[in-house]
Amino acid sequence: MSGQKIYKNKPMKASMDMMVFNLIGTILVVFFALACLIPFYLVLTGSFTDEKWILTKGYSFFLNAENFSTEGYKIVFKSPEAVLSAYGVTTFVTVAGTVLAILITTMTGFVLSRPDFPWRNGFSFFFFFTTLFNGGLVPWYLLCTQTLKFTNHLYALILPGLFSVWNMIIAKSFMKGIPYELVESAKVDGASEWLIYFRIMVPLSKPLIATLSLFTALGYWNDWYNCMLFINDSSKWNLQYTLQNILNSSEALNRMASQTGMKVASLPAESMKMAMTVVAIGPIILLYPFLQKYFVKGMTVGSVKG
Repeated sequence: MSGQKIYKNKPMKASMDMMVFNLIGTILVVFFALACLIPFYLVLTGSFTDEKWILTKGYSFFLNAENFSTEGYKIVFKSPEAVLSAYGVTTFVTVAGTVLAILITTMTGFVLSRPDFPWRNGFSFFFFFTTLFNGGLVPWYLLCTQTLKFTNHLYALILPGLFSVWNMIIAKSFMKGIPYELVESAKVDGASEWLIYFRIMVPLSKPLIATLSLFTALGYWNDWYNCMLFINDSSKWNLQYTLQNILNSSEALNRMASQTGMKVASLPAESMKMAMTVVAIGPIILLYPFLQKYFVKGMTVGSVKG
């Protein structure tokens, strides 16, 4: 009888343990979610907060008639055509660069994951070697400007980030996990290499493509360094570099006014920074809901096989 009682109590104990585990897990998830969301919320409220209020009382959780201000957005959109043009440049570069980068990366990973490719180890070593040594910044800059003629062309914002060895290694590891028998059976049926890639490998690699697309798109969207190096025409500046120039101009004007004693209206530097952050981060954050179902699975891509 005592044995039967112990046996009957096991499901109850297991369910209680699971409830405690779920409760603790829920509390931790909510805590970390709030830790991530609160800074975004403060950035949003800070962009609508009066500059004097920020400097004297700090950032506020709640807005009211006393601290509400849109001066930061007025400065950012003082030349709306420049911001809209920068949006267009950044959107084009992000979409075109992400599509081309994912295409090249997955194609390379597919080839190097094929056991029937005799030179796969040599090419893999060549790619890996470039992650350990490089030619340096000055030779790279001279190559881009003197040989490839990147100056004042939009492809100067696309080509430097077009291929990532790390992403290629992830793609190779993921595609190794796809049974090679699928490729062999397609070959028996007369499928070409392009057909195998687009009709078999790409549909089976959706988690990989979604994850790499997100990281690649973020890299293109947040890039300002290549624009600073290669683009002199302001009509071809991307969003990040345009906003940075607006901020630098306002800070330089405030500094000059304070040093010379000129009576110039102080620009809302802090609220403008927050407004620029909201303007820059708004569109790219919309990618997450569409890629979320693939993102969790894609985070483990390449974690087992090397």
